[in-house]
Amino acid sequence: MADIPERELRTMNHLMYMEYYTGGNAGIFMKMKRLLHSYQSPYQRIDIFEHPDFGMVFSLDGITMMTEVDEFMYHEMLVHVPLFMHPDPKKVLIIGGGDGGSLREVLRHPSVEEAILCEIDPYVIDAARKYLPTSVKFDDPRAKIVNENGAEYIKQFNDYFDAIIIDSTDPTAGEGGHLFTKEFYQNCYKALREDGVFSAETEDPFYDKGWVAIAYNRISSVFPITKLYMGFMTTYPSGMWSYTYASKKYHPVDDYDPERAKPFEGELKYYNPEVHRASFALPNFVKEIIGEK
Repeated sequence: MADIPERELRTMNHLMYMEYYTGGNAGIFMKMKRLLHSYQSPYQRIDIFEHPDFGMVFSLDGITMMTEVDEFMYHEMLVHVPLFMHPDPKKVLIIGGGDGGSLREVLRHPSVEEAILCEIDPYVIDAARKYLPTSVKFDDPRAKIVNENGAEYIKQFNDYFDAIIIDSTDPTAGEGGHLFTKEFYQNCYKALREDGVFSAETEDPFYDKGWVAIAYNRISSVFPITKLYMGFMTTYPSGMWSYTYASKKYHPVDDYDPERAKPFEGELKYYNPEVHRASFALPNFVKEIIGEK
């Protein structure tokens, strides 16, 4: 059964959720207050439970995708860094992001006329609708939800999107690996307009530094402007997370106009112009990972 019967929705402090980080020698544990949803879809294991402190927790194949208490850190940095770089983003594609958090942030931008959420697994969308507070914009008239493989879906577009946001699962989980290939990034480049912007989650630089390097190097081989940036993410491995910004035209620091973010003051919890600029200042060990001097 996908849904837990009501009689089972009781205090479950004896039940624990364990996520093992890459290598299997470290991880995170969480007590389950209530296990709400557990289902093996054709693509992945979907689990949603309530935590005493973190609120709703969403996991795929035993890897934490979001917790209600801190998801804003990830979604705001993934979405607003590229969208504030574009002077007038109208058409936006999100690949992955079935919890709805990235879609919610994209639709904060009044210029957006069309936001396509391409999530391969319809069971993730169904579960998010029922249990996750991040799914609040699924029925917005500007939103369109497509259940397809994003690596294939992107191939039909050419010179169409103002922004593409890759909100993928980890490359080693489910179908996530399709969204870390050079061919996929090349198709994203083709699908963007001449002033298009791009962002992707590119893993953490402590447990998964190999994937950070692979993703960054592949993206930078396709886009003329590519910059890694970072932010805090408290319930993700290492507590720090990397993203990669790319564009055909706009440099994320040199061309940044903080005035575009002013109407959002008081609305966002993490992102602000100071954070935008600072996120591109990388620690030396991260520079070494991506081969930046």
